[in-house]
Amino acid sequence: MRKIIALIGCSVMAGCQYVPAEGPLAGDIVKQAGLSASEQSRVRAQVFELVDVDNRVTQVVASHQTKNFQRRFNVRSGVREPVVGVGDQLKIVIFEASPDGLFSTADSKQTPFDVVVQTDGKAAIPYVGTVKLSGKTIEQVRQTIIEALKNKAVEPDVLVNLSNTASRNVSVTGAVARSAVIPLGLVNETLMDVIAKAGGATHQPYETYVNLTRNQVRGSVLLKTILENPRENIYVQPGDQVYLVHNPRTFTVLGSVRATRRVDFGANDLNLLEAIALAGGADDSTADIKGYFIFRYEEPEILTDLVGPQRVAELVRKGMSADKDGRYPIVYRFGMDKADSLLIGQNFPIKDRDVIYASRHPSVDFAKFLNIIGRPIGTAAAAVSIANVVTD
Repeated sequence: MRKIIALIGCSVMAGCQYVPAEGPLAGDIVKQAGLSASEQSRVRAQVFELVDVDNRVTQVVASHQTKNFQRRFNVRSGVREPVVGVGDQLKIVIFEASPDGLFSTADSKQTPFDVVVQTDGKAAIPYVGTVKLSGKTIEQVRQTIIEALKNKAVEPDVLVNLSNTASRNVSVTGAVARSAVIPLGLVNETLMDVIAKAGGATHQPYETYVNLTRNQVRGSVLLKTILENPRENIYVQPGDQVYLVHNPRTFTVLGSVRATRRVDFGANDLNLLEAIALAGGADDSTADIKGYFIFRYEEPEILTDLVGPQRVAELVRKGMSADKDGRYPIVYRFGMDKADSLLIGQNFPIKDRDVIYASRHPSVDFAKFLNIIGRPIGTAAAAVSIANVVTD
């Protein structure tokens, strides 16, 4: 009997220390929020912030306009004036006031000619020699030639037109109707302009990403975002590489749900309640109605608006780190125990790669614990019965 009691005691202790589960309890997530790696007693623990979803939080998240391209490429309000570059072909016409000048005759007071800007940025001008043209605007090129012709031509005047823009090309490839190298004229063009010239995207805007590479800097944003936020429709620059990717947005559901899986959006927008329903809903027998969590890497502007700059600085000091796109880890807690939660959930937007976790109710672990300790107790009771039978 002493051995049986000892066996039961060991089973109880083991059951208290470990209960099989599919993820943390709601209380565990709350306790770990905002703690540094040392406070969590884990060397490489990820520091994250916990935010309760309410009407204010929903409005902040839903009203935010992505500034990925603006921030990544340091876009300013002003637009740089186009300049001449290597390989450009210029059509130059020189006028003179006298019919017996270098560039005029009795029949014509003008001489047209074409020049191509060489690899050194210079071009040869008759009676002038080589002149540095690259990096200059059309008007600056005009003034440079006029200045060089002084004391050589009679009251010279110059017209300059850009006939070929070899230095001002943008490549557009990927999920477009026609991959193409788009020559840029003197008028500044936007991302949507060059995408349209390539025949447009071949898939829906809500599942097409626009990748832009400029001078070793890369950025990516959803085509839908560019359409909804004109500020993200930035001007392209010569040498830009635009690559469209068809990549349907997805979210993942874990925990006490009917099926753990990854789910496609399949729509332009998706709110929290729609996502939960699309995934099949929570498991009514195990889910904690107060414990829905959305794990996400959030834009720094949103995190600052939600918790304030001082809190963000504190979290960074504790070791919170951003991902490759400069976004910070955040966990939203959403409870469905209040009537207005069904209204709030309709406005809280789900984003690509979100993880929705439905925590289990604490009573589930208690039931598992009782089941664990119940097995050895039942075995012990059976052993006692057998022993009594043998004794008798």
